[in-house]
Amino acid sequence: MNKIDQTHFIKRLSADLGFDYCGIAAASPLDEDARRLQNWLQKGMHGSMKYMERYFDLRVNPDKLLPGAKSVITFLLNYFPSQRPKVGHPKVSAYAYGQDYHDLIRDKLNFLLKSVKENIGDVHARGFVDSAPVLERTWGQKSGLGWIGKNGNLINKNSGSFFFIAVIITDLELVYDDPYAKDYCGNCRKCIDACPTDAILEDKVVDGSKCISYFTIELKDQLIPGNMKGKFDDWLFGCDTCQDVCPWNRFSKPTREPSFSPIPEILSFTDSDWEELTEERFKIIFHDSPLKRAKYAGIKRNLQFIRPGQKH
Repeated sequence: MNKIDQTHFIKRLSADLGFDYCGIAAASPLDEDARRLQNWLQKGMHGSMKYMERYFDLRVNPDKLLPGAKSVITFLLNYFPSQRPKVGHPKVSAYAYGQDYHDLIRDKLNFLLKSVKENIGDVHARGFVDSAPVLERTWGQKSGLGWIGKNGNLINKNSGSFFFIAVIITDLELVYDDPYAKDYCGNCRKCIDACPTDAILEDKVVDGSKCISYFTIELKDQLIPGNMKGKFDDWLFGCDTCQDVCPWNRFSKPTREPSFSPIPEILSFTDSDWEELTEERFKIIFHDSPLKRAKYAGIKRNLQFIRPGQKH
């Protein structure tokens, strides 16, 4: 196969595997991202996420992750839910409604890579799903899949931003998509104005150390700062406020992936259900859920924070 046929093969296989979008960019150092990331780290906007400081060179240069890298293939998989919990109940970020996405997407990438090697030849490649220092959203923009919004999310003009992003870096030379050159956020500031903790700053900078997702998921074994009291807007795990108010998400359609169907308890649990939840039952219900990342103790801490004064 020539590189045109190889590109068509990969994109067709991506669609067959259920990915909603697939774009391809030439592998090259991300110099502009390197400067922005360095500045972000120097200002301490990563909070206690020390892993963001590690492997800096790997984040901004695909050749460091795969020597001889020529192409970066980016995949989007929609997770937008068809249902949401009732207003007033503790809220969970939509990406965590169903099964943990890591294994599901990793299996898809492994199948794709196996098929590529069987049909194209001895190709060197590595797949990544949130598990390595890869700037997925930048590669999505460079692959023509969307633009980076003011809330830091990759936004697709036709489908919004409720997507998981996966990446394959390969030494296969392919046909490259044009990067997404236009920014359709315009003068809109809805995400900036709606952020409950003022974590979204100007120039598409998100202060991770102020984000509700950071406090409810990343912050381990620490008390949530008192100055955040009353600002969490019922968010128990993660936060979707900046996506929920984004006008482009009016084009979001419910996911076709059965594994992302909501765990029933995500939709039905009331305050008292969360309060009475035992560790044993937590492990049973959420054994294959992103919520296990916060662990039982983290969920109880978050509940105490958004429901102070109640018995937990």
